[in-house]
Amino acid sequence: MSHDWLTAACAAIDEESMRVAREHQSQLTKPPGSLGMLETLAIRLAGMQRSATPAVAQVWISVFAGDHGIAAEGVSAFPQVVTGEMVRNFANGGAAISVLARALGARLEVVNLGTVNDPGELPGVRRAIVAAQTRNFCEGPAMDDGQLAAALRVGADSVDAAREAGAALFIGGEMGIANTTSAAALACALLDETPDRLAGAGTGLDDAGIRHKAEVIGRALARYPAGNDPLAWLARVGGFEIAALAGAYVAAAQRGLPVLVDGFITTAAALAAVRIQPACRDWMFFAHRSRERGHARLLEALQADPLLDLGLRLGEASGAASAVPLLRLACELHNRMATFAQAQVSNA
Repeated sequence: MSHDWLTAACAAIDEESMRVAREHQSQLTKPPGSLGMLETLAIRLAGMQRSATPAVAQVWISVFAGDHGIAAEGVSAFPQVVTGEMVRNFANGGAAISVLARALGARLEVVNLGTVNDPGELPGVRRAIVAAQTRNFCEGPAMDDGQLAAALRVGADSVDAAREAGAALFIGGEMGIANTTSAAALACALLDETPDRLAGAGTGLDDAGIRHKAEVIGRALARYPAGNDPLAWLARVGGFEIAALAGAYVAAAQRGLPVLVDGFITTAAALAAVRIQPACRDWMFFAHRSRERGHARLLEALQADPLLDLGLRLGEASGAASAVPLLRLACELHNRMATFAQAQVSNA
């Protein structure tokens, strides 16, 4: 399986639609710029959707799940069996993202890329097993080239399903015990940062646990030569679900589907996607600023201005789902506010 599809061109943002939307905003009954990001969100969506009346009615959420061999190093506060158990919880509708998806009327897809505690066939769960888990990346690369290619393609397949379903927005989420360790290692490699700056509490580590986690990441990174090849680093320290997210982000931009990036782990995947295909950055919105230590640095690297800052660090796409109403409200304001002429209000 090849990675060649990753270099295909991304869809172009329609500058004329953005110009028309910007002009329309200037005629609405408010001081110019007074709705801040709600204005710029609508203008960007107009360009993405090539429409004077952007909308975010149909939302597709894919939660990618996968286990990590690095869990053997004791880097998580939760046991590894939780990954498979949470896949079952997603399917049963009991997880936070399950509740949020129902409240939004969003389509929720759960994708199992490989769990040590395999829950088997479940309704609403797509089985796309790469392996039971990645390799412990302190001992060798997390995945081989074939596994990386397969995981990237899983993400693209979810985007294709979202497009076929008529989605106007794609949200990627993740679940995998020890995946904050993988994401932090990937971020350190791509940003040339030290683990003590980017390793955080994850599922609830104390200070000693965070120090151990940083030491594990440092030991793993020292195995490899310097360089910032994103595909190489995804294979070395990534996770199946992180690679799927990166593949989804590239594919969404290629197909002209806006994405809303969630928290720390998904933003690490977004950075990898942008390093693979820089033009995909134009198709990304960023939902929130996570409490996870390294997230602010990732947002800075991507020049991202997130919509929310609620102290979240759950993952699962929960922060992104929480931000969807803001995108919807931005479109409603853009499409339904009266112009000065319509309202017979002076504009001078």
